[in-house]
Amino acid sequence: MKILKLRLSALLCFAVCLWASSARAQDVLLLRIPFEKDAIATATLPDGRLAELGAVRALPVKTNWPAYTASKWGVPQTVCATAVNAIHILVDVEKGRGRVFSIVPTVTVAPAAPQGAFFSIDSPAGTGIFGGFAPLTGSKAFIEGKDGSRRPMTPLVGADKSLPIEEGEALVIESALPDRTDTWMVDIENRPGGRVTAWTKEGPKVAARVVRPVGGVGRFGGTEFQDVGRIRASHTGVIDVATAPRGQVGGIQIMPLTHALTSSEMANAWKLTQWMIVAPLPGQGPLEGTPPLFEGTLLPGSQLDDKLPDVWSTYGRKPLVLGRFDGGPWKALPPVSGKVDDALRSLTHLRIYYPFWEEPQRP
Repeated sequence: MKILKLRLSALLCFAVCLWASSARAQDVLLLRIPFEKDAIATATLPDGRLAELGAVRALPVKTNWPAYTASKWGVPQTVCATAVNAIHILVDVEKGRGRVFSIVPTVTVAPAAPQGAFFSIDSPAGTGIFGGFAPLTGSKAFIEGKDGSRRPMTPLVGADKSLPIEEGEALVIESALPDRTDTWMVDIENRPGGRVTAWTKEGPKVAARVVRPVGGVGRFGGTEFQDVGRIRASHTGVIDVATAPRGQVGGIQIMPLTHALTSSEMANAWKLTQWMIVAPLPGQGPLEGTPPLFEGTLLPGSQLDDKLPDVWSTYGRKPLVLGRFDGGPWKALPPVSGKVDDALRSLTHLRIYYPFWEEPQRP
């Protein structure tokens, strides 16, 4: 039954190729988080329907600077990271480091969101705004004033002049729905020099090359809130894939070369086996903060009882990662938790099915 569900999900994801030409750029998901304790965060669907995402239990009193290294590759006033256990909003880049504030579940592990620099939403990690309704990276963020007007996230003057919001206002995130008219899935050859191929409406395109293949699984925090073969986190410098069942810790990470070379946070990526490092093609700019891998494409997706408007959005907005082992057929990643350095030693290919929202070939 599990394999049947896996294949159904894969088929639904791939079916987006039949629908690409009908995507509508104006379709967005509006996420609204009031700056008021116990107020309800909501998602407004493209057809105007409202979904409740949970009550606001804590408010930020400051921003976080310097934030995690990869935040600097985001666009100010947009979402720079989306995950099952945190969403990070980039306010600005100062002295080469990002200034962010975050949205986290009430029960979570999110080291990149220090105390006092986040909204806390009463929603289980990996669901709601941290699951099926999660925004894509690059989604625009702005402030809704007390009168309902919108303004950019310009810093306010106060105890912490960097905080862009005050009581009675709301944070609003405008997330485009992932139609993937340009990329439906990505295949990765897990070997030095291996091709990272993006499958697009114009055919396959090599988007990057593998510098260092992945061979093992590591203890990445937050993977306990996701399931095997699903996206734990996506940001401007990392794709984090869970390999352990929900409730257990285990995963792999894919990162771009510049991040791996310039960040002290990523020094272990050259020593341990749970990281894959990918490099741009000759003449191509850095991969950090760019599609199809590190901006505007992936999100955690729905799980558990997290139901979206219909079967297409519930299954389609749920990226799936498969593998080939010793060159064999595509199949589910094996469930592996903890730190197991050789867990994926026979992995020869990795495939990521990208998310979509509506029925393929929708009129």
